Amino acid sequence: MKHHGAFFIFMYALGLVCTYTVVPNIKGAHAYRLAPQELFFDVYLLCIVLTVLPGKISKWVRRAFYVLAYVVAIIDVYCFVKFDSTLTPTMLLLVGETNSREAGEFLSSFLTADLIFSNLGWVLAALLTHIVWSVCRALARRWKRVRGWLAALPRISTAHPLMRRAQSIAGAVLLGLLVASGTECWPNKVAVHRLMSYNNIGEVEHELTQKGKGQLYQPLYRLAFSIYANRLTAKQVDKLIAGIDKVKVDSCTYHSPNIVLIIGESYNRHHAQLYGYDKNTTPRQSQRAKRGELIPYSDVIAPWNLTSFVFKQLFSLHTVGDSGEWCDYPLFPELFRKAGYHVTFLTNQYLPQAKEAVYDFSGGFFLNNPQLSNAMFDTRNERLHYFDEGLLKEYDRLKGKRKDRNLTIFHLKGQHVDYRTRCPKSQQHLTKDDYNRPKLSDKEKQILAYYDNAILYNDSIVNQIISRFENEDAVVIYVPDHGEECFDGDIHFYCRMHGTEITARLAREEFDIPFWIYCSRTYRANHPETFSRIVQAKDRKYMTDALPHLLLHLAGIHAKEYRDELNLLSPNYRENRPRVMKNTTDYDKLGVKP
Repeated sequence: MKHHGAFFIFMYALGLVCTYTVVPNIKGAHAYRLAPQELFFDVYLLCIVLTVLPGKISKWVRRAFYVLAYVVAIIDVYCFVKFDSTLTPTMLLLVGETNSREAGEFLSSFLTADLIFSNLGWVLAALLTHIVWSVCRALARRWKRVRGWLAALPRISTAHPLMRRAQSIAGAVLLGLLVASGTECWPNKVAVHRLMSYNNIGEVEHELTQKGKGQLYQPLYRLAFSIYANRLTAKQVDKLIAGIDKVKVDSCTYHSPNIVLIIGESYNRHHAQLYGYDKNTTPRQSQRAKRGELIPYSDVIAPWNLTSFVFKQLFSLHTVGDSGEWCDYPLFPELFRKAGYHVTFLTNQYLPQAKEAVYDFSGGFFLNNPQLSNAMFDTRNERLHYFDEGLLKEYDRLKGKRKDRNLTIFHLKGQHVDYRTRCPKSQQHLTKDDYNRPKLSDKEKQILAYYDNAILYNDSIVNQIISRFENEDAVVIYVPDHGEECFDGDIHFYCRMHGTEITARLAREEFDIPFWIYCSRTYRANHPETFSRIVQAKDRKYMTDALPHLLLHLAGIHAKEYRDELNLLSPNYRENRPRVMKNTTDYDKLGVKP
């Protein structure tokens, strides 16, 4: 170990720098609590490995590790400084898709002198210190005069009793620190191993929702995870790409010339005025429902409470309980394009960006793959917006590209995560004082108000989408990805619980969702039988994994993958199909209260 003391010191110092320079500058943010202990354990074990290796091999491995560690550290902290995010799977994917010209333009734009005075400067300082030390060490070895001075200095023999005792004590202390640090950080080692042992990206995302998720606290770990995540998604993308040419449409009647699908986010239907909520959260939808043009469905659930899982089910003709994986089946926009529909996709969440979280990466990777995107969509937006109203402007800008037959998909942010930022301040009408909930604190009531304001704002957005199609022969479907907890009942919690058992209460909040179908006046006049079926089906039990089959029916698309028993409007619809949530729990056996 004595030959690797410098290695230990410099790598431990670099690790600490990387840990504390990427802490977000926001209230409550902090570094991984066990970083110093786990870093000691990791670097010390690495030194032991280097000691075991033959001399020359150890030397070259050590040098290679130096280069790798510093390069990855610089990239990781640079990404944090420039994009507010450390290395992510999306960032790695974007790098892989960047050509030499784009890379040159990027470097010339972002490599500026001010980086030295940012957090990246600490990494550069660590590197510079290491370089200076290495140069001085090399000079000392070759400078005979220095060697002579060193030889003249008094020395304590390593055989001296005091030296032997000091070495024994130091060895015992280091061994104790190794055992103590290893014991403390071992649960995280197990969690990281579990995180990187799954067979698909969805399971990885689900693991990241667990309370004891693995902490990827060093740049090299984040790089390894990004490579691993991209390899998992690549397998599913390859399957989908291989199936592009196999997608065939037998015939199409173009029954509905204009089909609009609005996909919302994190929407608990029990907070919708449309479904009996006591706050004025959906006045415009409620008014349209009273006029009989918008039909709300009373018993619809999501198959998952994770967006990425739901998106794969919404887009694939695979349903829960089918053989194979979701990527073994066609994606419904492919069938629409093959049938001759012009398909537009406007998303306010799934566009590749450097700081994209794993959740968005997992949900959008198949939508953003160039080959798959070209197979599914004719038109799509190229940037995200702070509020969903930005998508309305995107649609107005692109609507000139529409044809006689169109499928238009809006994917909103809706009520996603930070409710306060999902509604402009000028449209926040509810406050904590509007809630007579004595068991809730003022802070909890304010969060509840933010959530309901987001629903109210969402009502204005979907109403504006409808207004753009109400004078056409059009049918509009609204479906969110999943529900959301927001202090309902006696529970002091909001968002979603991913690692707990699905109870009747949890299913009600996180899986019950609003679902409605709007038909324009022209559509009702031209398709009275279809509209009658839409009205008659409003109380049927339904799970949204079967949505593609309903969409194909509305278009009149006939293909071998279409199954009539999964079409909500069909006389042959199989209403008793088990509605299994998260592939584990039958919703209808829980006795969920309306």
